Amino acid sequence: MTWRNKWLQLAILAIAIAVLPLFFPSGYYYRVGALIFVNALAVVGLVILIGYAGQISLGHAGFAGIGAYACALAPEHLGLHPALSPVLGAVVSGVLALLIGRPILRLKGYYLAVATLGFGILVSMVLTNERALTGGPDGMQVADLGLRAVLRDLGWRLSGGEFWYGASGIVLVLGAWIALNLFDSPTGRAMRALHGSEVAAATVGVDVARQKLRAFVISAVYASVAGSLLALQNGYITPDVAGFLHSVEMVTMAVLGGVGSVLGATLGAAILTLLPQVLTVFAEYEQLVLGAVMILVMIFLPQGLLPSIARRLRGRDE
Repeated sequence: MTWRNKWLQLAILAIAIAVLPLFFPSGYYYRVGALIFVNALAVVGLVILIGYAGQISLGHAGFAGIGAYACALAPEHLGLHPALSPVLGAVVSGVLALLIGRPILRLKGYYLAVATLGFGILVSMVLTNERALTGGPDGMQVADLGLRAVLRDLGWRLSGGEFWYGASGIVLVLGAWIALNLFDSPTGRAMRALHGSEVAAATVGVDVARQKLRAFVISAVYASVAGSLLALQNGYITPDVAGFLHSVEMVTMAVLGGVGSVLGATLGAAILTLLPQVLTVFAEYEQLVLGAVMILVMIFLPQGLLPSIARRLRGRDE
């Protein structure tokens, strides 16, 4: 990826975030946009793990749950400012990913998928059953960040939707910038070598275990920050954020848009976040339509929407 390509992708993402509000008919769309950005941030982390390093995870919602509940528990029990809670969640998620990643990443294929799935289920069970600490299935309140009041004092009067749209969009652009810079860095090239062949990568001197662990930890931090943003945005959190279906949803978003593409991941997150909103009039058939869309994409655009479309356009140009 050339530097021009990298900055072009970032520019497209930033311009889209800045321009879209011009077409919003109501404040509700700011909320939907913020949710898209939160999901896209988590999926960008999966691009690093799956698209770069070629490792699968079906339990990444567990890290999102850790980040989300850090924002609820840290201010209440540790007296930490809500703005610092996402940092704590990211640190805890990173350390936990480092500890469990060493044994889990020795596995391959569906063994690895099942192991990560078990981790996600374990986190979800803890959040659900520890009622005294987490509120159990009913969830718990999340402290207000307080930044809107600061901006109001500075003369910026933003609604909740507008504030979280801007905040989530900025964090997404930052996360995309980090992922795109990682792509052509020595670490990124080593990770991508694993995707082709771990044996070949080891032959040319890549520390396979270390690079897989790095990808796992980085993607866990992305998921944790996304979970924290979701909790702060909603002001309330339940164990569903760490549920198995959320993990599957994140992987599906990555595969739909293009698991090796940062812009593709954002596109996949946008589509699968918007479809349930669009299909509310067909509520009984929502899952059927989503499934049909995924089947059609996998049959006709197996590399994901954005990479497949870009490849076909380049073919026409040639």
